[in-house]
Amino acid sequence: MGFVSVLSFAHQLLAQRVQPGDTVIDATLGNGVDVLALAKLTGRTGSVHGFDIQQTALEQTALRLAKELPDAASFVQLHLISHAEMEAAVPEPLHGRIAAVTFNLGYLPGADTATITTPASTLPALEAALRLVRKGGLVTIVLYVGHPGGAEEAAAVEQWAAVLPASNFQVLRYQFANKPQAPYMLAIEKMV
Repeated sequence: MGFVSVLSFAHQLLAQRVQPGDTVIDATLGNGVDVLALAKLTGRTGSVHGFDIQQTALEQTALRLAKELPDAASFVQLHLISHAEMEAAVPEPLHGRIAAVTFNLGYLPGADTATITTPASTLPALEAALRLVRKGGLVTIVLYVGHPGGAEEAAAVEQWAAVLPASNFQVLRYQFANKPQAPYMLAIEKMV
């Protein structure tokens, strides 16, 4: 038996915070793995907002949801916009009430690897996520460093997270110390 994968650990943390009826955000849809996990946690009494800039990501996510959670279309909204614009897309009455926001940075597996997340959009999205989550809310960030641009984005996210006030946020790192090119995760809990 080995340690839990980075993505599985992120899902475990989300399962501890997200309850049926909650509203959550998947900031980077990819192939829909995170949004499906979130939708199962909120159930049809909750709501899920998912964001991606690639139409292929929305299509693959919609297919995954239709196959594994047929009623998801009634409570999952997929947005074809950057994660940097999520705050404007989420209804204002939900600001400060989001249970969790998840980020899976990098590129869409199986698609054009030149289209990647970058600090220019990711850092504003992370700032928005902290404004959107409620007290006790969670932001998970899975970082991939093994592709061009990945290490630079991870470094920018690390620098951003390192200066978050400890009185307001706790930042956890889950990383394999002897695998420097392996993905790792930061989880941020909003304390106030």
